[in-house]
Amino acid sequence: MLSQLSGRTLYKVMSACCGSAFMLYGYDAGVLGGIQSTPQFLDAIGNPKGVYIIPIIASIYNLAAAAMASLPPIQASSYSVGQIITGRIICGCGIGCIASAVPTYMAEMSLEARERGPEVCWQLALLITGVALAYWIDFGFVQGLETRPYLWRIPVAMQACFAIFSAGGLVFLPDTPRWYYYRKRIPEADAVLSRLYNLPEDHPIVQAQKKEVLTSINEEDNAKFNILHFFWDNSDYQVGRRLRTSFLILFAQQFLGINMLVYFSTTIFLKLGYSHFLSGILAAVLNTVFALASYPPVWYIERIGRRSMMFWTSIGCGICMLVYIVLTTLPESSQNVATNWSAVAMIMLYMVVFGFGWLGPPWIYGPEIAPLKYRHVAGGLAACGEWLSTWVMVFGGGTGIEAVGPKIFIWPLICCFIAAVYVWFYCPETTGRTLEEIDYLFAKQHVRDRMNQMGIGSAGDMRRHSVHSIEKGRTGSYTQYIEQAETSSAEQVKFDEVKFGQV
Repeated sequence: MLSQLSGRTLYKVMSACCGSAFMLYGYDAGVLGGIQSTPQFLDAIGNPKGVYIIPIIASIYNLAAAAMASLPPIQASSYSVGQIITGRIICGCGIGCIASAVPTYMAEMSLEARERGPEVCWQLALLITGVALAYWIDFGFVQGLETRPYLWRIPVAMQACFAIFSAGGLVFLPDTPRWYYYRKRIPEADAVLSRLYNLPEDHPIVQAQKKEVLTSINEEDNAKFNILHFFWDNSDYQVGRRLRTSFLILFAQQFLGINMLVYFSTTIFLKLGYSHFLSGILAAVLNTVFALASYPPVWYIERIGRRSMMFWTSIGCGICMLVYIVLTTLPESSQNVATNWSAVAMIMLYMVVFGFGWLGPPWIYGPEIAPLKYRHVAGGLAACGEWLSTWVMVFGGGTGIEAVGPKIFIWPLICCFIAAVYVWFYCPETTGRTLEEIDYLFAKQHVRDRMNQMGIGSAGDMRRHSVHSIEKGRTGSYTQYIEQAETSSAEQVKFDEVKFGQV
């Protein structure tokens, strides 16, 4: 039955399945946070000694987040450190595949440029909702651990619910039309485009999208990648720069310190002097605030833009981190109830700022700037960057919290301001452009001129406006607009864009 869906219904089913996969991602990231400090959990794995063990357990699955999926219940049956680490590694393999595939899949399935950012932001909001859900479920089950010490296993095993729902739906869904076109499977690609638009395959809108994708694919055949371009790229299409940015933007995201707070929020509140009960509540509230802050970008990312959101919120995160460090490193005689609660407020504010500007934009930015030929590579590099830096921050940060306390946050504080500089100078704005037009954005001028003649770039803007005019029932001839876009000079197309309200 799912194989017969089309139009917006098909898109919503895809969004739901991918959203469940990302909720699994978030739930898995948070599920140990609320139980890893409890005596019952520590008893079950043999009361390991040393400041490194818990950070290793929390972070080890990040190292495995690039291989294949497996089942999460291995963790729920753990009776030793080795067993739970094995379970985390296996689960990390699956989460790594999800992290690399979901943003790319939904970006390529978006019918319009303006849908791409909100859709991926929606997926990331569900991810953080999964984190918050994990902490609240942990909190509920932890209350009964004294009489039933096995209860901590239930929230860990519940990860399987998200995996089953997501896998059950995705198995019936098509791959992206761009993937089919690139592999010369034209009939299948046409059929998917037809289903997405809910229009016949010979409809002008479907044919216009097909022509733009195929033109971009033909142009990308000239985009050769040399491994040295990953470090220094002066080529016509800047493939190396784009892949490098895909990796670095998510590598930088984690160095802002977000997962140090997510993974160890209960521990952080315990070190502020709060009880286990209150620390559990505060950790759940903290991640709920984070989840709530991650939803507004769904409506604002296309208005503000990826680059502006990342730049200003990295500065905001740095300021919040600075105030938190000052409050928590005051002389003991100066620390009191007010300074502790002010520190809690700063962490909450940091979560709001990060959730608004640094959660969704980096995830969409990496896959969308990559050329189609290398988009799967960009998705993998982006996820790899995120998971490697997460492992560094969770393992190093978790160990540092135990060793030096709040001073460890000087590390992400510095990284917040470095990230702002990087975004300002190295990340051009991509908001409002189709995936094919982003190729135009990164190309050298002589390549842009050729792409204009083939209907990408400014001419592509014109074609997209023509398509939107048809969709919204506006007057005007589609054929006339397309012919004009294909034959006009770049200057004439620019004039026409202004005329039709495109700029």
